[in-house]
Amino acid sequence: MLYLHDVWVNWFEGEENGYNVCYFHEWRKEDKIELLDQVPLLYITENLYNYIENDMHELPKPMLDVIYKRAYSRKGQERNVMEYAAIITDGNDIMVIDTIGYQIPVRKSRLIPRQEQLVYDMIQNTKAQSFKFDDRHYKKEYHMLSLEPELVFGLTRKERQLKQLLMMGLDQLRTANNLGELRYWLTEWDPKNYPYIRDMNEDQVWQALYNGVKKGWTSYHEDLCAKLIKGQPFLEKLYEMENGKEENASKLQ
Repeated sequence: MLYLHDVWVNWFEGEENGYNVCYFHEWRKEDKIELLDQVPLLYITENLYNYIENDMHELPKPMLDVIYKRAYSRKGQERNVMEYAAIITDGNDIMVIDTIGYQIPVRKSRLIPRQEQLVYDMIQNTKAQSFKFDDRHYKKEYHMLSLEPELVFGLTRKERQLKQLLMMGLDQLRTANNLGELRYWLTEWDPKNYPYIRDMNEDQVWQALYNGVKKGWTSYHEDLCAKLIKGQPFLEKLYEMENGKEENASKLQ
């Protein structure tokens, strides 16, 4: 088995979409970077890699068996065994996963560029393994709180996080489904269409609003997000935190 040593990780917990597991250039000063003493490296098929990177389903048992207690974390002089952790690659992309004792990839991280290159060098003369993974019945489900990759493509870490907040606000709006509120927020987003908005029903207003905001990210999106979550302490706190954070500055390379 292949192993990588002294691996720097920046865990993102509970992320089912790979686009939210930030690459090194988006790591931040305040992120909690950890050092793993030893991690097994698995070269796997593209289908299996996509299944792990973009979902939170159980890992194939043969894969779990292979990596069982093969990884170690390090804190100071302490070396602690990790039940199921591994670096996975399909030859095009790389991710570190840790189940924290479960059978699903609860924590995910990218590698620093120097170690990414090392992984690609290490797998050059090996073959990808499927670990008996059968994807015939698997289909990734996207929805408003788990957007299709093309709807966040090209956005920065901050923009993706704010867009997630906007979608959370919209989800609450849709759940309440109050026609007056829906018309109000669509008018905020698209004031020029106010004469038509007055005659729309709930479904028409909702579709116009969602279809209008789901693509890209602009100052208009951010303004709508700030207004929509006003008065909701939890979402407001997340908004303030995201606006106060700095982008990357790790010196791990």
